[in-house]
Amino acid sequence: MQKDTKTLEKIARLVRRWILQSTTEAGSGHPTSSLSATDLMVALMFGGVFRFDAANPQHPNNDRLIFSKGHASPLFYALWAATGAFPADELMTLRKFGSRLEGHPTMEFPFTEAPTGSLGQGLSVGVGIALNGKYVDKLPYRTYVLLGDSEMAEGQVWEAIQSAAHYELDNLVGIIDVNRLGQRGETMYGHDVKAYEKRIAAFGWQTIAIDGHSVSQAAEAFSMASKVRKKPTMIIAKTVKGKGVPSLEDKDGWHGKALKPEELEQALAEIGSVDESVRGAVAVPEEAELASAEAGPQPAPAFDKPISTRKAYGNAIVRIFPMFPDMVVLDAETGNSTYAELFKEAHPGRFFEMYIAEQNMVGAGIGFSSRGKIPFISTFAAFLARSYDQARMASYSQANIKIVGSHAGVSIGQDGVSQMGLEDLAMFRALHGSVVLYPCDGVSTDKLVEQAAKHKGLVYIRTTRADTPIIYDSNEQFPIGGSKTLRSSAHDAVTVVSAGITLHEALKAHDELKKQGISIRVIDLYSIKPIDEAILQKAGKETKAIITVEDHYPQGGLGEAVLSALRHAKVHVVKLAVTKMPKSGKPNELLDFESISQSAIVKAVNGIINPQYKSN
Repeated sequence: MQKDTKTLEKIARLVRRWILQSTTEAGSGHPTSSLSATDLMVALMFGGVFRFDAANPQHPNNDRLIFSKGHASPLFYALWAATGAFPADELMTLRKFGSRLEGHPTMEFPFTEAPTGSLGQGLSVGVGIALNGKYVDKLPYRTYVLLGDSEMAEGQVWEAIQSAAHYELDNLVGIIDVNRLGQRGETMYGHDVKAYEKRIAAFGWQTIAIDGHSVSQAAEAFSMASKVRKKPTMIIAKTVKGKGVPSLEDKDGWHGKALKPEELEQALAEIGSVDESVRGAVAVPEEAELASAEAGPQPAPAFDKPISTRKAYGNAIVRIFPMFPDMVVLDAETGNSTYAELFKEAHPGRFFEMYIAEQNMVGAGIGFSSRGKIPFISTFAAFLARSYDQARMASYSQANIKIVGSHAGVSIGQDGVSQMGLEDLAMFRALHGSVVLYPCDGVSTDKLVEQAAKHKGLVYIRTTRADTPIIYDSNEQFPIGGSKTLRSSAHDAVTVVSAGITLHEALKAHDELKKQGISIRVIDLYSIKPIDEAILQKAGKETKAIITVEDHYPQGGLGEAVLSALRHAKVHVVKLAVTKMPKSGKPNELLDFESISQSAIVKAVNGIINPQYKSN
C-alpha cells in the first residue's frame, strides 16, 4: 500500500490521464465529474485503509466500493486499472459495443457491486451491504459509497441516511463529492460544505469535512472513519469539477462532454508529466470466516380452512427458512398486514424493519443480494409503485430478490383507491428477466414462495387481503411457468383464465353456468410470467373464446399476458378487468362494480354463446 503523499499524487495524475484519454476515445462520457473525485478515491483505495483482494472480487471480507454517481465510471474503471487488476489498454474500450466498461457500471465489470446511474440509489445498496456485514455475516468488511452533490437532492438518499443511523452502521462510509456543478448549473448548496454537515449530522452521522484535493487529508479522513463506532460516517469533500485541468476547472457546461482530440492534447499538457508504470497496491482483507448454515427440507403445512394469501406468505417464509438459511426479510412497517411479522417473531436476527421508505428498502435488498443473501421484501402492492425505479435497477443488478405486494386490487374493499395495487402486475411483467406469480389459496402461496426462493433472480408475488377457500391438495406442485386447469370437459364452450382473488369468482361462475347446461373451462394462471403458452393455445383451439378476469387494470395485466401468449393464434379474447375509478366499498360490491365478479363472468360467457343474451 502507498501511504506517502507523493506516490498517491503520482497515481492520481495517471488516473486523470486515463480518464481523459478513455472518454476522448469513446467520444462521450463524464470526464469532469470523474476528475473532481480522483484525489478522494485514490486516497481511499491506495492510502492503506481500503482492503480488497483484486484477484478475488467475491472474497467475503473485501471492503465494498459503490459509485452512486455512476456517471463517474471513467474514474471507477481507471482506479481498478491502477491496481493492475486488468490491462490499462482496456480503458480505451470505454462505452464501445461489447466492452465490459459500459457508460455506467454494470455487472459485466467484475468490481461492480450493483449497477448505478439512476442517481440517489447507491447509498441504499450500501446500507444493505453494511446491514449484512454487521448483523448477518458479522464480517469485518467496510462499505464505501461515493455520492455526487447533485444526487443529495434525491429523497432516497435521506431515506438511506436515516436507516443507516437507526441501525448504527459504523461499517458504512459515505463520501460526497461537493464539486458545486450539476448537469445544468450549480447544485442546491453549491460549495456550502457546512450546509451538508449540518443536515447529515442532524440525522445521527459522524461528519468529516475536508479539502477533497488533499490526498493527505482524504487519507486521514478515511482512517478516522474506520475508528468511528455506533454511527455511520459521511466524508464531505469540497472539490472542483474538472480538477487537474485548469482550462476545465469549475467551468459550467462541461457536464457529460468528452474532449475533442485537439483539446485532449492541451489537457494532457496541463496535467503534466505522468509515470505510466506506476500502480497502486491495495491492502489485503482480513481472513475472518463466513459461517455456513446447513439447509434442511421442511414439510409442507396442512391447510384445513380458508386463509388469506398474505398470511399464507408469512407462514411460508417462516417454514422455508431452514431450507434457505441465506434468507433475510425486509418490510416497510406493514408487517402486521403483510404478515412478515411472523418471520420477525421466529427469526428476529434476520428481519429488518425498513419503515415507510420503500425506495431504500428495495435498494437495501439489492445490497443484501450482492452479498449472497435471498431478501424477501414486502409492503402493500400500491406502494411498490414508488420503488419501481429501484426494482428496475435490481433487474439490471441480476439481483436475487423476491418482492411481495399485498392488498392488491379492489377486493381490499373499504380502504379505497389509494391503497389498491392495480398496476403492479404490469410493472413487474415489464422488468427484464422477472418472474410474476399470483397465488389463489394457502397451498399455492406456500408452494410458490418456496419456488421463488429456489429461483435465482427477481420474483414478484402478488398476495391478497381476504381469506380464500383452499382448493388445492397439499401435494400439488406449482412450477414456475405452469398453470392449473381446474375445470374442464369435452364440451367446454368457453375458457375462463384467471388468478388470485378472481379465480374463485370464476369457479363460482362455472358452477352457476353448469346449472344452465353450459360447460366452461377454468384455468388458474398462477404464473403470469413466464406464462404457460401451451395450455392457453390448447384452450384457444378447443373452446370458442377465452375470457380473462383480473383484479387489476387492463393495461399490462393478466389479460394482456394471455393476449401476448396467443399472438399467433386466431382466438377471440374478452378481457374483464378494473376499468372504472375504484372507490370504497365491500369487496363483493367492488368486484360487481368493476364487472369482474361471478355474475360478470356468467354474463360474458352467455354473451359469447348467445349474442342475444340479456342478464336479469
